[in-house]
Amino acid sequence: MAYWLLKSEPNVYSYSDLERDVQTIWDGVNNNLALKHIRTMAVGDLALIYHTGDERRAMGIAEVVSPPYIDPQLNDPKRAVVDVKAIRSLHKPITLAQIKQDPLFEGFDLIRISRLSVVPVSPAHWQRILDKEF
Repeated sequence: MAYWLLKSEPNVYSYSDLERDVQTIWDGVNNNLALKHIRTMAVGDLALIYHTGDERRAMGIAEVVSPPYIDPQLNDPKRAVVDVKAIRSLHKPITLAQIKQDPLFEGFDLIRISRLSVVPVSPAHWQRILDKEF
């Protein structure tokens, strides 16, 4: 199992939207590196849903429930998507400021490549984020 962080503008699609919908296609990714990450996702991988913009915080956990496939809206083989379903909201959202203040996150792509919309999360970083929600 791998761990990911998926960014979304909360006014476009928020974690509460995912909870309402239960499952959705994770689309709209344009960056080549982010698309490469999507193409390596597997069923059962877990992802933090992260709100960008003014919020800048991890809001909830989702599970990848499909292998990567071509975005049906675009029919472009380079544009991969996956289906994700809501698992649970975080008890306490984890802010970017909290992550930046923690020395354990040095080198984390969320900080290092801040514009990347699909970010791999190491098991140590994943556990640290879950520890911070309480």
